[in-house]
Amino acid sequence: MTEPIQGLSSKASKFQSDKDIISSMPENVITNIMDRLEIEEAVRTSILSRGWRLKWTLLTRIVFNSDFFERLSDSNHETYYGRIIISRLLLQLKGALTKFFLNVTEESYYEDINSWVMFLSTKGIEDFTLQSWHGIPLKLPTHFFSCLKLKRVELTNCCIRPIPGFSGFPNLLSLSLYSVTFESYQCGEFLTWSPLLEVLVISEDSITGVVQHVELAKLENLKVLCLPLCKLDSMGMITSSSIFQLMGDFSKLQELTLVFTDCKMLAGIEARNNARTFLPCLKVLDLCHIDFSSSIMVSCAIELICGSSKLHTLRITAAQKMDVVPPPAFCSSEVDYSRMGQLQLRDVTFYYIGGWSNESCLIESLLSSSPFLKNVWILANRSSRGSSYNHKEVMFGIQLLKFHRASPLAEVELEWV
Repeated sequence: MTEPIQGLSSKASKFQSDKDIISSMPENVITNIMDRLEIEEAVRTSILSRGWRLKWTLLTRIVFNSDFFERLSDSNHETYYGRIIISRLLLQLKGALTKFFLNVTEESYYEDINSWVMFLSTKGIEDFTLQSWHGIPLKLPTHFFSCLKLKRVELTNCCIRPIPGFSGFPNLLSLSLYSVTFESYQCGEFLTWSPLLEVLVISEDSITGVVQHVELAKLENLKVLCLPLCKLDSMGMITSSSIFQLMGDFSKLQELTLVFTDCKMLAGIEARNNARTFLPCLKVLDLCHIDFSSSIMVSCAIELICGSSKLHTLRITAAQKMDVVPPPAFCSSEVDYSRMGQLQLRDVTFYYIGGWSNESCLIESLLSSSPFLKNVWILANRSSRGSSYNHKEVMFGIQLLKFHRASPLAEVELEWV
């Protein structure tokens, strides 16, 4: 009888030592697990045991997104409780806080944001997202400019006024500005204070004033750029040559989005050398609001495509005009579609094109110049349901089937909306 009891005792001892293996994990492992949970789920772990009561305070990533506030919507005092909950959660955090995400829709949060940012400035914050959806822009607290460890910043509907003596964010790698205005400073000047910047996103409705070419050119480490051309120092008027010159300053660029909204293009001296490559590392090109009735703009698009020797993904969105004036029913002689050369394209997408001839010429050129092409997706705009337009849709579809394809794998999908 003694031997079985000893065996049971051994197994019980082993079970006793293994049953709390989760609690015995290193703090960095527990923190990693906590950071992957919703904030409420992380706090709920405090009821597991006495040892887990304060484990959630090890959190290094805090996200208060729209889902978080929706879960508070059952309360009649959602805003009041939301402010208290966020304040209490932040004050109980123990260590460094690397990420903070806040999405607010009420102006009543603005006063608390000042104290929250002051708290974050002492926590070594690296990733900061502040989305304000209230009509009044949120003025960034002064303590924001003392968060010198910041690596990623995203701002929506904010007003930036740097404090005196502010010399930039030395570690900033990514900056996204949506509906952002500046007081006493221009956007370009602010950008030059972040010499390591690799990702820059500026929305169409963002920033007041303009950005100087010489200021953008200082961001020589850029790998991702989204830029509305109307924000350049050109009073809304720009030439293709100036675009090529600007892009030539970004030799490391891998993803580029150019927005042509409210941009009037003027004739300039265009490059005609097929071997000219000014974006040697570019893999993704997104051209928004291209006016296909403008031979200058279409030629600029072709030049950008040809100047990107490693381009894999191309997206083009046609300009939507209220007057619905159709482009010419023939390929403009001012546009040299034949100069494409050999492209490395894999995926091409057209949004809201009308199926007119100048658009067809560009599609045909891309198909015949891309031996590695796999997918071409075309979302065409059905601007009228009259019989003449229905005939145009059918003819456009037939035309696509006849185009020569350099790649035997290329599939073309057409959808009318």
